[in-house]
Amino acid sequence: MASVGVDIGGTKVAAGVVTPDGHILRRLQRPTPSHSPEAVEDAIVDAVTELQLHHAVDSVGIGAAGWVDTDQAVVRFSPHLAWRNEPLKHRLQRRISLPVLVDNDANAAAWAEFRFGSGRGSRVMVCITLGTGIGGAVVINGRLFRGRYGMAGEFGHMTVVPDGHWCPCGNRGCWEQYASGNALVRDARALMAENSPRAKTLREMCTSPEELSGPTVTDAAMQGDTLSTELIADVGQWLGRGLANLAAALDPDLFVIGGGVSAAGDLLLVPARAAFDRNLTGRGFRPPASIQLAHFRNDAGLIGAADLARHSLDEPPGVARGFWPRRRRRLTPGSRRRSRLDVSGR
Repeated sequence: MASVGVDIGGTKVAAGVVTPDGHILRRLQRPTPSHSPEAVEDAIVDAVTELQLHHAVDSVGIGAAGWVDTDQAVVRFSPHLAWRNEPLKHRLQRRISLPVLVDNDANAAAWAEFRFGSGRGSRVMVCITLGTGIGGAVVINGRLFRGRYGMAGEFGHMTVVPDGHWCPCGNRGCWEQYASGNALVRDARALMAENSPRAKTLREMCTSPEELSGPTVTDAAMQGDTLSTELIADVGQWLGRGLANLAAALDPDLFVIGGGVSAAGDLLLVPARAAFDRNLTGRGFRPPASIQLAHFRNDAGLIGAADLARHSLDEPPGVARGFWPRRRRRLTPGSRRRSRLDVSGR
């Protein structure tokens, strides 16, 4: 049976009815009311309710832009939304009469790409989503790697410029301040506000800097605007440098790049690949990872959230049948010696 997937980003809530093979039957989108957790909760419930009017579904998966705990229930913190130790699963479960699973939005996107998209067949896949900020996730040998506390993959908050731009997370110089949709818009707006002659095309497309958005800059670049092309290339170069650092740590065979900024396509990827090649440690003596666009682009998060929720009906949250090892059984005093042998594989 189909499941509902909900992808909650910094600017939009996207929801859809997804089949077991990853196809979207119905999709809807609305702005994210980021000012309060209650308003976000209302937006989720309204979206699920509307989709249930048209399709029979058996579960709901939520991809949340924040740090989700290991129980996949509480959003500990979100730099771009009002969540602070928000018991999102509990609150939604009271209002939605279906099983609910909550996961990080980048984890959900990565899972969709691994299961159905650009990441199929990869051994170590790193998924990077470029939107309001930067989301990240890792799939290793068919398993989502969440870390000890459920917060692995927050690559956007690696410091790349000491004492650089302030980030909503509270630190300075985070990667997402240089390689995200926010970074792209910030620099474009600054040039518009300064009445730079190079921003002539952007001023013709928007009456004020405040109206400028990332898609507008991308559209201008697609139409040949030199400034917009250079701004996207700057984001691409920062992206490539960060990917080279991740390659040094994780040694993946594939990077999958998604999120709204990825709509720029080769305008983003060509400079990113060049910067990656220049900064890759051991270059010339190691196989470089492939860098590919996400197959599902902005739909990856809701597809992956729905698929994770579907699997959670058969297995506990975070353990999808056929993709994760069995849960370790509870130890008793008489079984401790034998269990040590079992864990070692003997």
